[in-house]
Amino acid sequence: MASLAPSPDAPNPALAAQAALLARPVTEERRMADAIRALAIDAVEQAKSGHPGMPMGMADAATTLFTKFLKFDAADPRWPDRDRFVLSAGHGSMLLYALLNLTGQEGMGIDDIKRFRQLHSPAAGHPEYGEHPGIETTTGPLGQGLANAVGMALAERLLAARFGKSLVDHRTWVIAGDGCLQEGISHEAASLAGHLQLSKLTVLYDDNSITIDGDTALSFTDDTLKRFAAYGWAVRRVDGHDPADLAAAMLWASRSRRPTLLACKTIIGFSAPTKAGTAGSHGSPLGPTEAAAAKSALGWNHPPFEVPDGLRAQWEAAGRRSAGTRRSWLKRLTRHPQREEFERAIAGRLPNAWHEALATLRIQTAEQKPKLATRVASQKALEALVPAVPEMVGGSADLTGSNNTNVKGIPAVTPGNFAGRYIHYGVREHGMAAAMNGMALHGGIIPYSGTFLVFADYMRPAIRLAALMRQRVIHVLTHDSIGLGEDGPTHQPVETLAGLRAIPNLCVFRPGDAMETAECWELAVKRADGPTVLALSRQNLAAFRTDTGENRCARGGYVVEEAPGPRQATLIASGSEVGLALAARTALEAEGIATAVVSLPCWELFAAQDASYREQVLGSALRVGIEAATGFGWERWLGPDGVFVGMTGFGASAPAEALFKHFGITAEAVVAAVKKRLG
Repeated sequence: MASLAPSPDAPNPALAAQAALLARPVTEERRMADAIRALAIDAVEQAKSGHPGMPMGMADAATTLFTKFLKFDAADPRWPDRDRFVLSAGHGSMLLYALLNLTGQEGMGIDDIKRFRQLHSPAAGHPEYGEHPGIETTTGPLGQGLANAVGMALAERLLAARFGKSLVDHRTWVIAGDGCLQEGISHEAASLAGHLQLSKLTVLYDDNSITIDGDTALSFTDDTLKRFAAYGWAVRRVDGHDPADLAAAMLWASRSRRPTLLACKTIIGFSAPTKAGTAGSHGSPLGPTEAAAAKSALGWNHPPFEVPDGLRAQWEAAGRRSAGTRRSWLKRLTRHPQREEFERAIAGRLPNAWHEALATLRIQTAEQKPKLATRVASQKALEALVPAVPEMVGGSADLTGSNNTNVKGIPAVTPGNFAGRYIHYGVREHGMAAAMNGMALHGGIIPYSGTFLVFADYMRPAIRLAALMRQRVIHVLTHDSIGLGEDGPTHQPVETLAGLRAIPNLCVFRPGDAMETAECWELAVKRADGPTVLALSRQNLAAFRTDTGENRCARGGYVVEEAPGPRQATLIASGSEVGLALAARTALEAEGIATAVVSLPCWELFAAQDASYREQVLGSALRVGIEAATGFGWERWLGPDGVFVGMTGFGASAPAEALFKHFGITAEAVVAAVKKRLG
């Protein structure tokens, strides 16, 4: 069968279409869009790198959106009831930076645009959350922004159900490209959005038929509209260069009872005389000659980075278009009976007495000394926390009964009904994690959800971005070791802890009993500047903590049992292996070997302690690390002379007790290792 992709030597049909478009009378809307194109061309040329094609192609759609539909006020880009705009195709970042600049938002001046892609510029290569208040999320890894937007749209519905339409009533708009829709995460996120009937979500699909390798027909022949229709979305084809068609489609989308996809047919690199409609305009500067010719074709005869005053004034007026709407909202907020609670939730402040039920649970745990799997202890912590913190919204990727993330009496979210606080995400781990990022970014929600620890690999790109954006997102990852047993090596995450611990600004907690689990949950909820993983056991673990004062996990590691005299060995463990270390200590002490046991539930917090505390905890005697995972990274705590007792390869299918014995992760093995090293 002949290839669907055109030959590289074939005539470029986009150029003929472009010529017809350029021959149209130049309207006010076209001239405003041309300002975006010119800034994108100039910034990429000056930086000598970047992606001019998408901003040039989607400038008309963005102009229609920002001048007629998007609810925002340039004077207050963080206004809580603003519409959210997500540039999922983050490589086209100059589209967003041009819009921020033109609408008059402080912090993205022409000097910032001139420093596009340079160190310390807010106009980074891809949009980075925190660099400018108008950047709603970090995008660039394709599909993540679309999935974030699903979370934002979901958060809007949840908060509207809690606080009412007078405070929460806004839309989420997305610009996504072919690459976003090819990524697997887009399938997960779009399916979830359609199922939940997130009617205030609209995706503007930049349907330009070009990817880095060339025509999308090389690899992508989906019928995208049929695909989204099958998810339950409303779909429509749009001329991406016709302001009237774009406006009619956006109005239609804003009235839909379903999420909407507008397939905007565009020409990538619009106005470039030879590179328009080709991959040559996607990811590199046009070059001085092509850039000049592109601007000339537009009739843009201004020096680089210059926008005529009259045109800039029109754009700044667009930036003020919703100022009256914002003032009216502020008046409603002043009179609203839930004002204080709304402002507290949006600011991310916890309720005053949020920790009291958890403190009571810790006292009960000390008294009862329960032998529980930490996933079950986690559910008990949630039963204390969720009623006390109304912005906590839970969920699971089809593993509710295994993750123990549900709380009795807390209803689930169902399609079109957002009064619940528990989300059945389905088997969509990646989409779940990215949607949680969007919920946190939206504000007013503290999302947590669960799956098995081994499936963190499916979630990792979203977890990484949560860490990069410093978002409070909590992942309950159960079945944390070979201790899950019979499901075998496919489900036994021997290397996963090491991989998660390698992500900067991610706190990975692996509690060893019910008390530590409650303490780790307290720390996770309090942590407002980054995501948290709770790695929890399937198997029951004996209690070893009975103190209820200081949260000892807050320092990341501490001495559980000190040696009766000068240490000869220090056993350092996390999670289920702390109990094993304590059993080994008893045997070693019986043989006269002075041994201490250290619990190390959170490496990241322990690393943040001062050196003297870490030395005091770890000691100068032989250090033995014990964890039912691979030893990668343990040398940090064990030093050059330490010993590691754990996994050296993949697990196997068998009952947990048999596996620990088979792989030599037992108290007897620890005792033997210590005695051998001490001679």
